[in-house]
Amino acid sequence: MFYCSPLPYAQDATPYYRAIADLPWAAWLDSCGNGRFDILCAQPVTTLVTCGPCTEIAKTTNVQHSVSDPFELLRQELGTPIAAIPGFPFTGGALGYWGYDLARRMIHLPAQTQNQECLPDMMTGIYDWAIVLDHLEKSAHLVSQQRDPTTEKVLPQILARLQQNRPMPKEKFKVHGEIQSNLSRTKYESAFKTVQRYLYTGDCYQVNLAQRFAAPASGNSFAAYLDLRQLSPAPYAAFLNFPQVQILCASPEQFLQIQAGKVQTSPIKGTRARAIHDPVEDKKVAEALGQSAKDRAENLMIVDLLRNDLGKCCNYGSIQVPKLFKVTEFAQVHHLVSTITGQLAPGRDALALLQDCFPGGSVTGAPKQRAMQIIEEIEPHRRGIYCGAIGYVGFDGNMDSNITIRTLVFANNEIQFWAGGGIIADSRTDEEYQETLDKTAAMLKLLQRYGGTYQNES
Repeated sequence: MFYCSPLPYAQDATPYYRAIADLPWAAWLDSCGNGRFDILCAQPVTTLVTCGPCTEIAKTTNVQHSVSDPFELLRQELGTPIAAIPGFPFTGGALGYWGYDLARRMIHLPAQTQNQECLPDMMTGIYDWAIVLDHLEKSAHLVSQQRDPTTEKVLPQILARLQQNRPMPKEKFKVHGEIQSNLSRTKYESAFKTVQRYLYTGDCYQVNLAQRFAAPASGNSFAAYLDLRQLSPAPYAAFLNFPQVQILCASPEQFLQIQAGKVQTSPIKGTRARAIHDPVEDKKVAEALGQSAKDRAENLMIVDLLRNDLGKCCNYGSIQVPKLFKVTEFAQVHHLVSTITGQLAPGRDALALLQDCFPGGSVTGAPKQRAMQIIEEIEPHRRGIYCGAIGYVGFDGNMDSNITIRTLVFANNEIQFWAGGGIIADSRTDEEYQETLDKTAAMLKLLQRYGGTYQNES
C-alpha cells in the first residue's frame, strides 16, 4: 500500500538529512540545485554487502552469505516490479554504491594493484521509505510502498524526526598533514608513456589514467560534504554514511537512467578549466573545447562504446544519440557531454543493464576490457568506489545512477580522492596531467580548508 505524506518544501535538503543522519545507512542523493529531485533515506530493511566472491545479506531477523551473482541477489530482494507512482522517481528499492572492482565478477582482470582501501565492492540497502524533494514542483514528501511489515510503525517516527530541528553532528572533521598522490609527476609521465606505447601498437584506442590522492583524517565528514557541494555543486552528488565508510560525491556525470523503459546515459569526455573570474575568457575556453578535434574524437570513442553496451539490453534499432559534443558548464570546469538513448528490450531490466554496461566506458577507455587490463598494470592502487556508480534501482524497475567521479572516500582514518582523464594517441603529457589537477581543484581546496597541506609538483 502506497504511503505519501506531504512535508514543507525546502530548496536545500540539508535539514532533512540532519533529521535522519544518525540512523543506520543514511543516504542523500543530492541534485545540488542542478537537478529536479533530491532523495534521502535511511534504516534499510535489508543490506547487501559484497566483498570479493561473497555477499552478506542482512535482515532484521537473520544474516545469510552467498557466492551468487550480486546483481541477481539484488534482483531477488527487490522482487517483482510494481507500478511506478507518477511524479516520484523513487518510492523505495535498492540504493547505494557499486564499486569499480565489482567488474572483476564480469571481466577477467589480473590482480596487480594494491587493495589499500579494503572496502566492499558493493554496498546497497533495500529501503522501504524515502524523502523526495521535487525542485520543479517545489514539493516534498515522505513516501513508502510499505512492503516490510515494520514500516507502518517506523513512518510516524520518521515524521516526528522531520518536525525537529536537529543539530549538526558534534564530532568535527579534520585532515592531518600532507595530501599525497600515488603517482608523482615522474611516475605519471612513465605511466603515460606506457599507455602511448599500447595506443601506437594498436592494442587499444583510449585508456583512462588516474592518480589517487590521500591524507590522514578523523571525525565526521558531513560538514565537509556541505562545503564540497558549495565549492562544486553537481547534478549527481551524494553523501552516503555507511558502515566502514563515508562517501562525499560531487559527480557531474550521469551513468545509467531508466524511466518507463527508456534508457539514457550521458558520458563526459573533454575538459577545460574555467576562467571563472573572466567571463570573456571563460566563453573562449568553452568555444575552444567545443571545437577541439582531439576532445571530440575522445568523446566519440566512448559514445560508440556505450552505444554497443546499451545495445546488449535495448531493442534493436532503438539506440540514438540526441546530443553529441554538447559543451556543458560546471562550477570548476567545462565538459564535453553526449547523450545516448535506447528502449529497454522485453525480458531485460535495470540490473541487467547495469551489469552489462559496468563500469562506465567513460572511465575505462576502449575497448573496455583491454583498457581495464592496462589500468590494472599502470595504476598503483585499486580504484574501489571511484569510477563505479552511486544510485538507485526502485521497486518499480526505474533506475538512476552516476559515474562516481569527483568523489572523496573517508574510511580507516584516511580520506582519498582520484582524478583521471582519457589518453588517446594525440594526448600530450603536460596537458593530461594538468587536467587531473583541474578536476581535483575543489577537493584539494576542501581538504586544505580542513587542515590538509598540498605541494603541487607542476
